[in-house]
Amino acid sequence: MGVKILIPTALRQFADGSAQLEFEANKVGEVLDRLTTQYAQLRKHLYNDQNALRSFVNIYVNDEDIRHAQVLETPVRDGDTVMIVPSIAGGR
Repeated sequence: MGVKILIPTALRQFADGSAQLEFEANKVGEVLDRLTTQYAQLRKHLYNDQNALRSFVNIYVNDEDIRHAQVLETPVRDGDTVMIVPSIAGGR
């Protein structure tokens, strides 16, 4: 068993339609690296030109925002779930 990563509907087209994938990793950054290595088109949607997570991309590990933890260095274990949650703007 590895770390599950949930792909939001808006980004599934860049991951061959996958809603969920699983990778072996010890940190959130490793999970995202494996994901964007396998699906290179996702990288531009998650990272900016300085190779930092885009400000509108929220990442959670088991419902905890990694910005309140160690960001990309946040540890993960087998059975953890990493969720990508892009912010959505709306209004008039």
